[in-house]
Amino acid sequence: MRIKAFALPVVFLLAAATLPWWAGDQYRLHLATLIAAYWVLIGGLNLVIGYSGQLSIGHVGLLSIGAYTFAIVAGKYGVNPWLAVAASGALCGAAGLLLGLPSLRLPGFYFAMATMAVSLIVGEFVLAQGELTGGGIGLAVPGFPAPFDTPAGFYYLTAGAAALVTWLTWNVARRRFGRGLIAIRDSVVTAQAVGVPVFRSKLVTFVFSGVAAGVGGALFASLQSYITPDTFHFELSMFFFVCIIIGGRGSILGPFLGAVVLTALPELVAPLAKLGTFFYGLLLLVVVLVVPEGIGRLFEVIGERLRPRKLDSVPVRPDLPRLARAIRERRSPGGAA
Repeated sequence: MRIKAFALPVVFLLAAATLPWWAGDQYRLHLATLIAAYWVLIGGLNLVIGYSGQLSIGHVGLLSIGAYTFAIVAGKYGVNPWLAVAASGALCGAAGLLLGLPSLRLPGFYFAMATMAVSLIVGEFVLAQGELTGGGIGLAVPGFPAPFDTPAGFYYLTAGAAALVTWLTWNVARRRFGRGLIAIRDSVVTAQAVGVPVFRSKLVTFVFSGVAAGVGGALFASLQSYITPDTFHFELSMFFFVCIIIGGRGSILGPFLGAVVLTALPELVAPLAKLGTFFYGLLLLVVVLVVPEGIGRLFEVIGERLRPRKLDSVPVRPDLPRLARAIRERRSPGGAA
């Protein structure tokens, strides 16, 4: 049974590790790298939305900060790309801290509006600071040194970052801190009653998602090789949000599947490119109506059907002699009434 449980993850890891050999063309490899870069951000954002229940719809602003930080530090000033990635993550973590300190005290809808406002402010700042960011013209983004200077090498780099974020979020989700986040999502009052530090847990989670967004932004910018303010449109932020909602809250597999499906969907409906938004909305509507718990739960149900749990049946055998003795003692004159 344990071998069967590990079979699917092993197959997935082997497929991901050998993808450059069987992808078929460079565009499919580029698409897989894009999914991995997106997942670096979505994996951290999943803790905010899927586990703690905070409706953040402005993470594209943090993605933009991370991308421009990498482009400026590594491109304009010639700093080592690895240090530039670290700077992107640190700056976005600090931005998440500054944003989270006041806004995480707001109720859900107002918090969502605050994150959206910050993303719009970041876009206007990028346009206004033309000497630093290139304004509407944009910036060229450098790549990474060998062996990550090829499409296959960069895929492995991005996939490794995505695997690291997945491992971190999985460890957080299955420990006491993750259980506290779920308690906050389900009932703040109950979480406070059992001693969960609500505001601190929200803030730590939001800062972590900021760091992940910064690293994801650096990888995303390097993949694009050239960025402009139009690269970070608000629809991209809604894309991240919908990936988690479609995948299912409180899950890691579900949002990942949502990111894969929504990233590949434009390619599946390429002849109907003008109806891309329609297909996004239709998919969201179908999932909400048919599988309200997300497509991740659908795969879990299929897995349970294919590999049903074996429940050990323990028959209950009453101790009849002991029962008869107790009845006799109760009926005897010296027994209790």
